Amino acid sequence: MIQPTQSTARRVVVTGMGVISPLGNTLESLWDHLCCGRSGVGPLTAVPLGTLPLSCAGEARQFQADIDDFGPLEKEQKKAIRKGLKVMCRECQMGVAAAQLALSDAAFAPGCYDPARVGVAYGSDFMITVPDDFGEAIRECLDDSGQFQFSRWAARGLPKMSPLWLLKYLPNMPASHIAIYNDLQGPSNSLTLREASGGLAVAQALQSIRQGRAEMMVVGATGTRLNPMKLVHALQQEEVATGNGDPTQASRPFDLNRRGMVLGEGAGAMVLEDWRSAQARGARIYCEIVGAASSSSAARNRVARREQALANAMTAVLRQTGFAPDRVESIHAHGLSTRTSDAEEARAIGQVFGDHVGSLPVTAAKSYFGNLGAGGGVVELVAGVLALNHRVLFPVLNYQTPDPDCPLRVVQDSSQPSGRCFVQLNVTPQGQATAVLIQDCES
Repeated sequence: MIQPTQSTARRVVVTGMGVISPLGNTLESLWDHLCCGRSGVGPLTAVPLGTLPLSCAGEARQFQADIDDFGPLEKEQKKAIRKGLKVMCRECQMGVAAAQLALSDAAFAPGCYDPARVGVAYGSDFMITVPDDFGEAIRECLDDSGQFQFSRWAARGLPKMSPLWLLKYLPNMPASHIAIYNDLQGPSNSLTLREASGGLAVAQALQSIRQGRAEMMVVGATGTRLNPMKLVHALQQEEVATGNGDPTQASRPFDLNRRGMVLGEGAGAMVLEDWRSAQARGARIYCEIVGAASSSSAARNRVARREQALANAMTAVLRQTGFAPDRVESIHAHGLSTRTSDAEEARAIGQVFGDHVGSLPVTAAKSYFGNLGAGGGVVELVAGVLALNHRVLFPVLNYQTPDPDCPLRVVQDSSQPSGRCFVQLNVTPQGQATAVLIQDCES
């Protein structure tokens, strides 16, 4: 039986999970790849090969936005989602699919709950249109020499745009679609804080349930770094693994020879539920969300201080839950695979856990699929919960040469026990960090 935590007597548990990821779209496929050490990074197909100095990516190749990708659905739900697909960009589609899979996994059916007591907290990246959306409209505005004439836009270009175009790219749409398709009338919010979005959504949902504003929350995040415009943005401003070579070896968190992050796409979702509600309906319980905290830190010149933000978030979640550092049994790191971020994260972990860091195993799911944008945090959290349930940590792929700047106990094989509680970390390039503390159902 789950024991009360020190932070509150109102416990919050996970009763459903769903993913759309480069490692597949089922929990079984995700875990099979992780425990067998199989990467989901492959050749880049999101843009024509050779147009950018990238050769590999973590693409959710099995997700085709077919109605079957959304899991078991009621007849009316299936009809509504199929109709709504045309006003969803790929990120929205992945986010809705992950949420529907999580709801199905939680044995959650419309009509068997009070809709006013169920809400949604969902994260996303900022969403950017693809050039094809403007193609026909722009062609209408070209003169005989092929030059774009803005004076023609209102009369000739704009009418060629879909009247529902904007709905495809609003970052609040995943939460809106999920709430509408499932008649969820409780607290609802959307967060657009890049890689920290998922952890912040978990924190907000946790607070909503603990304060009694909801009995259940659908929490998740969806994202992509593979939109053409986002690819260009990442190449201009971030450390990205470029060039050729074996795609499966490109993402290598904490390794001395890491050369940048791999870009990817995906979505993850969880059903968070008041423990009493879960018990009453006989739900399967994966784990308990013990605490979640966040911090943002930047220098006066607005340069991000990721190390400080991560240390603050970890310290806050330990204080919030009453956990001593040596009670945490593993870390699921952000593990971006860049020179700077990995070193800063390693220092933050050492700062918070002190002497315990030498015996604290650290793993990183990004070694399997890269940076999924906002979607990564919850996919990585699902991976951590699966490791907790299977009692074993998955190894960090491609970790071959320890980096003196990252003095961590990095998991290198599949024999490392998971322990019964872990902290999961995420941080953005702008210095927004989150820490989520999870424990199993027997702690």
